[in-house]
Amino acid sequence: MKLKKFVILHNNDIHGDFLSEVKGKKGKLIGGLSLLSGYINKVRSEEENVLYVISGDMVQGSLIDAEWKGISTIEIMNYLSPDVVALGNHEFDYGLPHLLFLEKMANFPIVNANLYIKKYNKRLMKPYHIINKAGYDILFTGIITEKIMDSLKMDKLVGSFVTLEEAKKEVGKICNAYKGDDIDLTILLTHIGYESDIELAKILDPSWGVDLIIGGHSHTYLENPTKVNNILISQVGVGSDQIGRYDLWVDDDTNSIVKYEWRLIPITSKIAKPDKELDKFIASFKGEVDRKYSTIICKFAQELTHPAREIETSLGNLIADAIAQNAQADVSLVGSGSIRVKKLGPVVTLKDFLACFPYDDSITRFEINGTTLKKIFSHIMRIENRDGEGECYQVNSLVRAIFSDKKGELVSLKINGLNVEDNASYKIAMQNYHFNNADQYLSVSPKQLCKSGNQKTVTTSAQEVLEEFFRNNQNISGGVEGRLVYT
Repeated sequence: MKLKKFVILHNNDIHGDFLSEVKGKKGKLIGGLSLLSGYINKVRSEEENVLYVISGDMVQGSLIDAEWKGISTIEIMNYLSPDVVALGNHEFDYGLPHLLFLEKMANFPIVNANLYIKKYNKRLMKPYHIINKAGYDILFTGIITEKIMDSLKMDKLVGSFVTLEEAKKEVGKICNAYKGDDIDLTILLTHIGYESDIELAKILDPSWGVDLIIGGHSHTYLENPTKVNNILISQVGVGSDQIGRYDLWVDDDTNSIVKYEWRLIPITSKIAKPDKELDKFIASFKGEVDRKYSTIICKFAQELTHPAREIETSLGNLIADAIAQNAQADVSLVGSGSIRVKKLGPVVTLKDFLACFPYDDSITRFEINGTTLKKIFSHIMRIENRDGEGECYQVNSLVRAIFSDKKGELVSLKINGLNVEDNASYKIAMQNYHFNNADQYLSVSPKQLCKSGNQKTVTTSAQEVLEEFFRNNQNISGGVEGRLVYT
């Protein structure tokens, strides 16, 4: 038996979380790419065979990223020097042409096997990457979430094999074509969510020899890897406050993992020293952003929070109310995922605001009947949608909805204190992104939303509407009021 030890470090969904924070009673530094880089450098100096990989969503979530449309992120990631990176859905936020530019900027391979130029049946990205380490060959490939289709919904040229069954076939193609006797370890970098990782592992052919699925997208924290169909599945939440670490012993004769250890490593000043050079590099971006966006736009009466996207939140309520007021709508649906911070205020700078709501989009108001409105709420409030991978919403103050998890149905929906009537007419406002994906997200088609013919684009910039609302409404207070109730 010929054994070799490898260390695989992995992150996912970093989302522009570049800066350390001081937390805890002792004022310990937590997270940030400088400390993360310090830990990676430490492991690389201590261990012989180290690989560092990222399972998607490096970009979007910070002003430093947004100001340079991901260019700053790729430059900073070049400092971290990952060995392989997979695409996440947010890598497409600045448009497909810009993604291809970012890919050329990267000093590391970005892999994806199931994104295609449909007309020519050609893969858009590098489908696999093989790394030779200490005489062992390690095969990587990447699989994207079906949400990639949401961002590219209007693009008729590019498509993706997005179902798990189709993803399985793509993995099979790569393994059958490139996994010969020389491949000692096969790793899937996925961005499809933890539950989908489990389902994918179940249907992969064991003869393809997939050893690990390192995932992302659902922001799942695991205490230990999950083993399914002899495949280890891991994921490490969100941001740069932690990193996953595999210590693997691989048998060259059988191309298999004989033994493994896995840990979720908290990135603190206790285990790593900051990478001073990276600190300076990030500071060069931060300085420009601070100078440009440090102006105070408002002050809340108290801090507002958004701890989870699956529940009603005080910050979500404020944003939904602002959109409803601008749109003069009975109902406003604001995608919970478009609110990118867990707390905001009391003092709110322009920088804070843009970090909170980085996605700009138009808002359209539609006129629909009560039957359609109840169908929408029945769909978005169902328990299956609250699994970390569904599309959840914040709603305005006129709405009171109650959903029974036990019965699996909407039991009450009121607008302005009155029960919603099937044949009555209601005005509903939403971001264009959610309109384009209404079939999947709302269980009604865009055609149904436009059926009355009374739709209107009320603003081309939700971001500008919110900024003006914040500037002109000082000392706002807010809380959770029971707008969305689950029994």
